[in-house]
Amino acid sequence: MRSFKKIALAVVAAMTMGTLVVAPANAAPMTVALTVNAAAPATAGTSTATAIALPVPADNSVDAVDALKFVATVDTGTSVSVSATNATIVTDLATAAAPVTSSSGTSTLTVSTGTGTTATFFVYTKTTAIGTVTVTNQGTTFTYYVQGTAGKINKLVATAPTSAPASTQQTVTVLATDAFGNKVSAKSITGRVFGGQGTLDTATATTGATLADFGVATFKLTLPSTGRSLVEFSLTTAADGATEVVGLDKPSLTPFAEISVRDLAAELAAEKAARAADKVAADKALADALAKAAADAVAAKAATDAALATAVKAEQDKAAALVKAEQDKAATAALAAKAVADKALADATAAHAAELAKVKADNTAALAAIKKAFNSLATKWNKKNPSAKVTLMK
Repeated sequence: MRSFKKIALAVVAAMTMGTLVVAPANAAPMTVALTVNAAAPATAGTSTATAIALPVPADNSVDAVDALKFVATVDTGTSVSVSATNATIVTDLATAAAPVTSSSGTSTLTVSTGTGTTATFFVYTKTTAIGTVTVTNQGTTFTYYVQGTAGKINKLVATAPTSAPASTQQTVTVLATDAFGNKVSAKSITGRVFGGQGTLDTATATTGATLADFGVATFKLTLPSTGRSLVEFSLTTAADGATEVVGLDKPSLTPFAEISVRDLAAELAAEKAARAADKVAADKALADALAKAAADAVAAKAATDAALATAVKAEQDKAAALVKAEQDKAATAALAAKAVADKALADATAAHAAELAKVKADNTAALAAIKKAFNSLATKWNKKNPSAKVTLMK
């Protein structure tokens, strides 16, 4: 048994030693190779100033020309972690059999090398804002910067006031954006006024490239004296416009701007008339309000007086009820006292009668005793003195 345990321990030790030998003593630092369409990018992409330019996938297909390819070389059996902002990570590029569109991908990805030593992935962007791609392996981290270049113009949007005074000059702007909403600069826009109703300061204007006017072309329109101005805008060069692509917004490249001419004199007259009507209505409303307030005051006084009279009567009734209650209480007490007095009188009368009867009985008894004693003495007298008899008492 002990021999078997020793053999088992030896096997475990040997396995442990073998495992320790496989692990590298020092992890090799990660290296990353970058290419765009099989060529090194024009800039390093290690700062915002050297961000790598990538065209947005205007055809809705993420191909080699749209994506920055990353090949990270690392230790066998390790993983590469990737995260992106203002950019999207995909593991493959589009093919006829497996399309990769502008809705594909993720902002984070982990690639396991397995038995190999490289991790490959691609990054594309749909925005002209600067994006970042952070690559990490075993404590080593690299950050790269990318920036999209706008595609062809997919949408023009004209902005103008809805109305303005006659013969005044108004500003009309046209915003140019690609299929992903990125502003497009340095493109010529043409304006055309219908029916001669107004005049543009220039027939064409170029979308700006500064922070204040990026992607915006500005026109000045002088309005006619009456009616309205209707202006149509379009691309000066048709090739600057995008064609319809499945999966992306349909191009909209011929916007209109319409400005109605305001008749200030008529508006002023109408405003005066409206103000006069408002004053009449306000005066009437005030008179009605005052009349109603007076009527409400009279009604309120009547209601107050009625409430006061009701309250006074209630107090009087309450006082009368209290007086009657006291009177009833006193009458009840008087009746009770009379009953007590009557009983006392009856008791005294009965006692007096009993006492009188007793006195009378006592007197009668005493008189009978006196008569008896007298008659006894008289009888004795008469026996001794026959000649001088006395009459007995009856």
